[in-house]
Amino acid sequence: MSTPSTLISSNTANSSRPLRRSSNDSILSSALSSDHSSDDLVVTPEAPAPSRSPVPPLQPVPRTPNRTVRFALDETPGDDQDEETGDRWTAEEDYLHSDDEDEGLLGRRPTSQFEFGELLENARPKSGMKMAFMNMANSIIGAGIIGQPYAFRQAGLGMGIFLLVGLTVTVDWTINLIVINSKLSGTKSFQATVSACFGRPGLIAISVAQWAFAFGGMIAFCIIVGDTIPHVIYALFPSADSNAILSIFTNRRACIVIFILTISYPLSWYRDIAKLAKASTLALISMLIIVLTVITQGFTVPEDMKGKLGKDMLLINDGVFQAIGVISFAFVCHHNSLLIYGSLKTPTLDRFAQVTHYSTGISMIACLLMAVCGFLTFGDKTEGNVLNNFPSNNVMVNIARFCFGLNMLTTLPLEAFVCREVVETYFFPDAPFSMKRHLIFGTSHVVSAMVLSLLTCDLGVVFELIGATSACALAYILPPLCYMKLATRSWKTYVAGATVVFGVCVMAISVVQSFLKILRGGAEGGTC
Repeated sequence: MSTPSTLISSNTANSSRPLRRSSNDSILSSALSSDHSSDDLVVTPEAPAPSRSPVPPLQPVPRTPNRTVRFALDETPGDDQDEETGDRWTAEEDYLHSDDEDEGLLGRRPTSQFEFGELLENARPKSGMKMAFMNMANSIIGAGIIGQPYAFRQAGLGMGIFLLVGLTVTVDWTINLIVINSKLSGTKSFQATVSACFGRPGLIAISVAQWAFAFGGMIAFCIIVGDTIPHVIYALFPSADSNAILSIFTNRRACIVIFILTISYPLSWYRDIAKLAKASTLALISMLIIVLTVITQGFTVPEDMKGKLGKDMLLINDGVFQAIGVISFAFVCHHNSLLIYGSLKTPTLDRFAQVTHYSTGISMIACLLMAVCGFLTFGDKTEGNVLNNFPSNNVMVNIARFCFGLNMLTTLPLEAFVCREVVETYFFPDAPFSMKRHLIFGTSHVVSAMVLSLLTCDLGVVFELIGATSACALAYILPPLCYMKLATRSWKTYVAGATVVFGVCVMAISVVQSFLKILRGGAEGGTC
């Protein structure tokens, strides 16, 4: 038997000849069809073929230079076989629930001896279920968790708990829908799926939604930096106001400008998002510290800093739709779902569903603890950043502020990367990399987000607006809308339709309420 390297070298040398002949082809017929054949050449059918050295049967070798070729030596009997090419095919339902990672991407796909469909993806490191869970949990438990007590203040305690649980179930379902839609449409990204379903209008919609969500996150991160770092400076240096240099770092606007331009902006120059992966560990540690701080330090807050809890705030309040936006901002990780799915060693829908269930479940518990403890402590005084409700001299709270602020400084470049990639993909889809465009787009996004964060310190309104617009589109509108387009009519498509209607209603009502509150001056700390 020829070794794989022998087969590759043999077939490369003969790449100019057909790789497969039909059963009635012969060496003689090949000679007759060559350029050197002549009209006076006469051969009888009984003439034996000229003797040649034995040549192993040629296999279909793909022309993929500098790529690894995988060999599948085992063949499963009973599968359908293409009469023309001889490729074997597998059924869609076998792939969707199979544990074999080498099966096809869509319904019926060839599984010949040489599998080379996703060589670049397969060359990347793969993760098990635990690592995939950590990645998705980190995508969910981000900056949005800090605003969950504010969401409960807007909706009321009882309605807040109901919304948090209900939206978690909905988000869990739509995350899995993105992978299902990708398989049904034969695409490999969320953008490509929406574009395949709705053409250029779909591409515009998904591009705007992803850009707005990432850019809004950048603004929120800048606000958080201004909310946290000055408190830490005051705690470390109580007499900072009397020092000309330290007094600069106690000013909110000065802190935002200095730390964003010296830390976040240089990190946004990276072309490879993988270089920022180490920030994930810091993010999870920071979130754990913040949750524990809100749970344990609420009992130490002076009574004059605590708010009131009326009946309407314990059951249902008038800010239900704004609360939906804040909760949605925290749970949207749909733009990462296909990346996490592709990172699995055995990527199947069943395994990815388990990762999604565990990730959203743990995230819901963390947000629920954060929201209930923070809201019951501060009541109607609960701010968009609940850490701002605590006194400045609390050591543990200041540690949480420092971790959270540092986490935002290292996470902001990730959102800048998303914004830049969305713009590059939409306006320059086939253009080669340009360092000039790279720096212009990166700089413009970071600086503009920083400037907008200087105009407001109300993190709650930012969460509301982002959650009501881009988060609703990414979580409740686009995934079920694509599923309705791709799937056959069933009860699931009707559920998808109801989810789309829910998302559109939340988006419209939340945006109107948020803008009316801003115009009436009802936003706390609207300007700084």
